[in-house]
Amino acid sequence: MPSCWMTSSTGFHQSGRMLLWLCAVLMVWVYSPIALSDDVVIPDGLIASPEPDWPQWRGPRRDGISEETGLLQSWPENGPPLLWQVDGLGRGWSSPIVVGDKVFITGDIDDDLVVWAFDHDGNVLWRTTNGASWQGSYDGARACGAYSEGRLYHLNAHGRLASLDADTGAEIWAVNILERFDAENITWAISENLLVDDSRIIVTPGGKGALMAALDKHTGETVWTTPPIEGEEASYASPILFAYSGRRLIATCSSRHGFGVDADTGELLWTVPMTNRYQVNASTPVYGNGSVFYVTSYAEDGRLYRLREDGNGMDAHHVWTVPVDTVTGAGILVDDMLYISGYQEHKWWFAFDWESGATVYEHKGLTTGAAIYADKRLYVLDEQGNAALLALTPDGFETTGQFELPATRLRRDAWAHPVLLNGRLYLRYHNTLWCYDVKR
Repeated sequence: MPSCWMTSSTGFHQSGRMLLWLCAVLMVWVYSPIALSDDVVIPDGLIASPEPDWPQWRGPRRDGISEETGLLQSWPENGPPLLWQVDGLGRGWSSPIVVGDKVFITGDIDDDLVVWAFDHDGNVLWRTTNGASWQGSYDGARACGAYSEGRLYHLNAHGRLASLDADTGAEIWAVNILERFDAENITWAISENLLVDDSRIIVTPGGKGALMAALDKHTGETVWTTPPIEGEEASYASPILFAYSGRRLIATCSSRHGFGVDADTGELLWTVPMTNRYQVNASTPVYGNGSVFYVTSYAEDGRLYRLREDGNGMDAHHVWTVPVDTVTGAGILVDDMLYISGYQEHKWWFAFDWESGATVYEHKGLTTGAAIYADKRLYVLDEQGNAALLALTPDGFETTGQFELPATRLRRDAWAHPVLLNGRLYLRYHNTLWCYDVKR
């Protein structure tokens, strides 16, 4: 306390105490997170994971985009140099995630869903399991893990969500989201790649107990739920997290709808129709400039919806439709251009103008597949096992490298998404993970 406040006068003592109290109140007001939350303007756009490297599905923002530069602008005839490969992963379409000194990946072996951690030379650091493998139609592991604060989170095909110690693989807790939220498994099994939002894990059980839910990542306890939609089930898509109009939002798909919720409360804000005869909505939505792109197969193709908010809430207004019916891949939005492949009717690659939906150019040299973007190039893996490097030019896609994965008996199901980190390109086909050097 400043010496000028120390006086024998009762009045001054009272004034000093009052001033101290006012200072304390002011400090609480200034530093209170609640007070700050009323004033902070959340910038519009995808919200990145606070974790380093490639900690989740499709990268830091779940958009398939890497900020790396200094990469090869073309590949040798047989592809970039192979650094190492790991065999024996079992069946599965899950991509790796890479954090610090570890590469995490999953696969189905016999009766188990197996989770591995490898070092950057492909050596096994640990191996554990997360429940049973999927032995139904299209047998194999589905989802990749998500890393947060020293924990690895994974959702298996039967709805078992496990929290693992990322250094040892030891299980910390587990819960079955289908049992908790009174949901049935779906035809080709739960395939959602988990989203970690601060202290919460987002899941989409699609059951009678919840359309979507947030669980405490430390305990597995339920934090909030989005009320169910009658007749709705889970589908195969994975959510994105973004900010729009000062709100934090989550967008994903269920069996018959694309939808969006408030990330902090779970309130359902909009739904859009996405009905097809198989109830397969598998492609992750794309967000940009106040609009969300959803794509469903076999029926309604790709549609862009512009978000609108008024005094009565938020809705999604249909703007344009494009002729793609993506299933296992997902779109990439770069410089107001959407890059994506079709699946059944138009089984090749497109570039669409984000504002108008106009087809800017097409590329029929590769079939349907998945891609990531880095250093002015698309890194594509199509379902036939062709890996390609595509330059994005004003005149269209230019192939600057292509090779075929050295896999035997490839069944047109190379559906694992590529991963790129620190100049290393990771490609997976079921039993094998390859790591290539793509630094310039």
